[in-house]
Amino acid sequence: MHFAVWSIAYAARNPERVSRLVLYGGFARGRRRRGSPEQIAQSEALLTLMRHGWGQENPAFRQIFTSLFIPGATAEQMQWFNDLQRISASPANAVRLRQVIDDIDISDLLPRVSVPALVLHCRDDAVQPFDEGRRLAAGIPGARFVALEGRNHLILESDPAWGRFVAEVTGFVKS
Repeated sequence: MHFAVWSIAYAARNPERVSRLVLYGGFARGRRRRGSPEQIAQSEALLTLMRHGWGQENPAFRQIFTSLFIPGATAEQMQWFNDLQRISASPANAVRLRQVIDDIDISDLLPRVSVPALVLHCRDDAVQPFDEGRRLAAGIPGARFVALEGRNHLILESDPAWGRFVAEVTGFVKS
C-alpha cells in the first residue's frame, strides 16, 4: 500500500505518537474513487497487464509501471526498478495491492491530522495526479504544500527538484 495513506491513517489515529508528517507524491483517493471514467479504465487496464505479465522474466509489462514511476530514469535505474518489482511481489500480490490502492479513500481522516504536515508533489507525476497532492494538503489542517518540478513519482537524486525536496524536508523536520 502507499506509504502516505498509512502515515495519514496512523497520524490521525495516534497524534500523540507523531510530531511531524512529511508526505511526498501522496493521495487520499485511489484511481477508482476519484470518479473519473478514464481513471477507472486505466485502473482496469493496469490490473490486466499485471495479471498477465508481472511475473515474466521479460520486463515488458513491468516496464509500463517503471515508465510511470520514474520516466526520467537512466536505463540502469529502469532495469533495477523492473527487477525490484518482479522479486518484491508475486503477480497475485501485485494485483491485490494495486486493487487496494485504487479502491482506497481516506479523505475522512484528513481533517483529523493534528500535527504539522508538509506535502510535496511533482507537477507531472504520472502515478498520482498533481491535483491529488493539492487536495491532500488542502484536507489536512495547516498543511503546507510544495509543488516540485518533475515527472518522477520516485524522486531521484539526479532530478532537478532533488535539491529543493531535500531542503524543504530538512527545514521542516528541523523547525
